[in-house]
Amino acid sequence: MQLEINVIDAFTDTVFKGNSAAVIITENWLAEELMQSIATENNLSETAFLVADKSDDKGLSDKKDTYHIRWFSPLTEIAFCGHVTLASAFVLFKKNPTLKVIKFLAKAVGILTVVQTNSGKIQMDFPNTKPEKVETIPDNLLMGLSIAATEVYRNTQAYFVVYPLESDVLSVVRDNEVLKQLKPLDVVVTCQAQSKDYDEYDFISRYFWPANGGDEDPVTGSIHTGLAPLWAQRLGKNELVAYQASSRGGVLNCTVAGDRVLVSGNAVQYLTGFITV
Repeated sequence: MQLEINVIDAFTDTVFKGNSAAVIITENWLAEELMQSIATENNLSETAFLVADKSDDKGLSDKKDTYHIRWFSPLTEIAFCGHVTLASAFVLFKKNPTLKVIKFLAKAVGILTVVQTNSGKIQMDFPNTKPEKVETIPDNLLMGLSIAATEVYRNTQAYFVVYPLESDVLSVVRDNEVLKQLKPLDVVVTCQAQSKDYDEYDFISRYFWPANGGDEDPVTGSIHTGLAPLWAQRLGKNELVAYQASSRGGVLNCTVAGDRVLVSGNAVQYLTGFITV
């Protein structure tokens, strides 16, 4: 069996930057074990599998605008992933230039609406997952980071460590084996943007996910549904520009709108091809 695969660099307009994601569209769901094996073989942060919603069938199979979506890291299925959702929308908009809105159906987060803005950015409408303050910091979080965590928040995805300095976020070293003990939660470190190098951004972050993905994620759309409302409250503004300071780097435009967070970004095609399974 041959399957078309598209590899997209998300949250960037430059190839080899942002976060790479694979997108595979099928008529029906592949076996779960096969989807995981493909994601493991791809060895990208995530691989998305899409199946067109049959209830949306108007006899024009190439004009679908509603898709079921599932996300797999090299290690496991993920409940929610932003950058590969952006990548998936990029592929669908490219295949169907007349589409204006795409809806993704996902078990964990419901309906995700994605639009292509006039600026060319792809905007995703996600649930607000603002984290809550943690009073007792887990020992594995304290021991797993080289710079002590003193201000920590938590949502259903990760622990949020707020550092006072950019240098803390940029230089912190993690112990993956220790942080892995926090499973199923991952770890994001963040601070307000301060220096001239980051003066076009409101905040920066890095995301570690040894429990679910392997190491450091280049750019993480989903975590910004927690980061954006956290920083919106701290900075007193609902429109924010974020930079994820991994080795590849990525830019995310975020809007906090009540119980929703709009996350926008660019994407660029890296590869189109076929896999044989």
